[in-house]
Amino acid sequence: MTQHATNLMYDITPPLTGDLQVWPGDPPLTRAVLGTRQRVAAGTTSAIHATVHLGAHVDAPSHCGADLPSIGECDLAAYIGPCQVIRLAVERGRRITPDLLKTPPIAQRLLLATGTYPDPTRFNDDFAALSPELIEALHRKGVKLVGIDTPSVDLFGDDHLPTQHAAVKRGIAILEGIVLDRVPEGMYELIALPLRLVGFDASPVRAILRPASP
Repeated sequence: MTQHATNLMYDITPPLTGDLQVWPGDPPLTRAVLGTRQRVAAGTTSAIHATVHLGAHVDAPSHCGADLPSIGECDLAAYIGPCQVIRLAVERGRRITPDLLKTPPIAQRLLLATGTYPDPTRFNDDFAALSPELIEALHRKGVKLVGIDTPSVDLFGDDHLPTQHAAVKRGIAILEGIVLDRVPEGMYELIALPLRLVGFDASPVRAILRPASP
């Protein structure tokens, strides 16, 4: 997986192509070319069809319950600001518990690099995930957003989504599907703004990291 860093900026978004794998059963990304517009004779007009849980994306509370806020209602402040990247040595298929964090979180936004979902074009269902206990520990540390380099903060097959529910309960925003394989540990500024999709339970984002100012 290629990681781009331009002018000290890391693009942690996987390329959105037809090869990008989505959650089994969700519609993958497809593009329809609608043709040219008369006033833009040299260009094209396209339409897309895909799950909103596509690539790097943020989940809304409504992913856990239709009566909860949708992504268009979420406070944007959680998705932009100081951020910490921590790398973990964690087995595939394991929930990350607080004791696995060898570096204490010191920022309100925390991204965890597990390396357990190495290729976004090949879906593997044994990726690591977060534990509800970790969410509680991060809440006590003042964390407002947690991100992970896997398709979900919950384990594959855990349809009850205990970690998602814990995050919603504690007001912690969720960022999933990011690519951190070439991002060093440390402090950054995160920018991962969701689209203003009214009524939707998630939104794709263009997630980037810029090194924190000295």
